[in-house]
Amino acid sequence: MPTFDRAAVRSALDGISGILVTPFDAQNRIAPDLQKPIVDRAIAAGVHVLVANGNTSEYYALRASEAEAMVAASAAHIAGRVPLLGGVGRGIEEACDLAAASYRAGADALMVHQPPDPFVSPRGVVAYVQRVADAGRGLPVVLYLRNENIGMAAIEALCAIPEVVGVKWASPTPLVLSEAIRRTRERGLAWVNGLAENWAPALYAAGARGFTSGLINVLPERSMQIHAALERGDYVGAQVLIEGVLPFETLRAQENNGTNVTVVKAALAFMGLDCGATRPPSAWPLTPDASATLKELVRGWDPVR
Repeated sequence: MPTFDRAAVRSALDGISGILVTPFDAQNRIAPDLQKPIVDRAIAAGVHVLVANGNTSEYYALRASEAEAMVAASAAHIAGRVPLLGGVGRGIEEACDLAAASYRAGADALMVHQPPDPFVSPRGVVAYVQRVADAGRGLPVVLYLRNENIGMAAIEALCAIPEVVGVKWASPTPLVLSEAIRRTRERGLAWVNGLAENWAPALYAAGARGFTSGLINVLPERSMQIHAALERGDYVGAQVLIEGVLPFETLRAQENNGTNVTVVKAALAFMGLDCGATRPPSAWPLTPDASATLKELVRGWDPVR
């Protein structure tokens, strides 16, 4: 059963949604207990929402049973301290199964990945999200839109689904985002920047008050500082803070973004919390040059500055 109601989830989405890594052991099995110190540090830093089975969680590399186990483990680690979003996606039947499992595990809301099917119709996406929402037994739903190719009419229809409480906008299109917000303003939805810290100032200005972050796994204090600067209207200060982690994010963007999770897990290992390798098709391990650069970055981090 969920801990937080719809209003509390909606409010929290104006903050930081931290996407948790999925730890693996040396035999490539999920190792949920290794996630607990990451959760504790993120909550202690003030991160507003945590997400299981997101992209930084390597959701698409997980078996269905592993995804169910990880949302349950994340709920246990969080223990009602902040809202938990359970990511769901892939084929419609598996998405519905995971939505039901997320409800049973105690997730407070669902984050619905944009369907990766090669044959996606705009009205089919609406039907997909509605079926997932039905399977979630009334849990609030956050849409995850990686592109707006389905068209504004479909986006409006998605936002009209009663369970939808927010939209994670992961497209570098602030003008389109502003138009989507304008067209759906009467719903009072949360709009969340799904492109993390680098895009936070631009999309905050366009109306996305919250942002997602994989950085919270290793440096949640910095993410919180960036959000606080934006909340007080200090765009220059936010940009300076972002520039401080830009080398880290640049490493994550290497190899066609294939090092996105690799860099996070490698940084955790340098910090003494080895969460294992990433699974293909992610890049693993880092190249020697990238690894050396990351090691120096981790040594130089001062989260309180």
